[in-house]
Amino acid sequence: MQSENPTAAILVIGDEILSGRTREGNAHHLAQVLSATGFDLREMRIVADDHDQIVAAIRALDRSLGGAYDLLFTSGGIGPTHDDITADAVAAAHGTTVEINDEARILLQARCDRMGMELTPNRLRMARVPVGGTLIDNAVSAAPGFSIGNTHVMAGVPEVFRGMVDWLIPRLPGGQPVQSETVEVRRGESDVAEQLEEMASKFPDLSMGSYPFRDERGWGTNLVVRGLDAARVSFAMSELRRELGL
Repeated sequence: MQSENPTAAILVIGDEILSGRTREGNAHHLAQVLSATGFDLREMRIVADDHDQIVAAIRALDRSLGGAYDLLFTSGGIGPTHDDITADAVAAAHGTTVEINDEARILLQARCDRMGMELTPNRLRMARVPVGGTLIDNAVSAAPGFSIGNTHVMAGVPEVFRGMVDWLIPRLPGGQPVQSETVEVRRGESDVAEQLEEMASKFPDLSMGSYPFRDERGWGTNLVVRGLDAARVSFAMSELRRELGL
């Protein structure tokens, strides 16, 4: 699929994801949001809570650091505990240091005051932001994410992550949302592969994919056409349906 939309990558950080202890859902959610708002997601990675791995991944993915993509979104590792090292790694990747951000401290102090809690050193860790970074709002628990360069750093807790995404994405310059149409056929994937390949060659500007499934009626395949021009997608789908005798 041809696209001039901003390119993006997602970096998920956390030992708990790699161990299987926690089911990853943040990248899936963000992928849907990016597609709907005109960002071309090209890559997802998962790395451990390891400083050097995080730094290497950020440098490889953030174009402002010579990496591959216009935008990088991260999830995880900005909490109050010793293994929350994302802020330090992001700062190192961007050639800066971490400090207590005054605005973030005020937000955390206000939340602690409302809840009758002390702003302990561990809680204050969540106000640590790379020098030069700007805050990403957290309407759920106040502890902010942050942006620096083309890297946008968000929490791993799903509810907080989604709130940060809702705040951040409208503030970024997107492109054309992806349009898609799907047709279900009660045939195996191999039975429609030839027709799908022929249609893909006729419409090189579009993306066509096949996704087999099995239900109580047996095997079937969802055929999906994706592109930026809704009329073009609809026309290609009509041609595909005709080719399949639907």
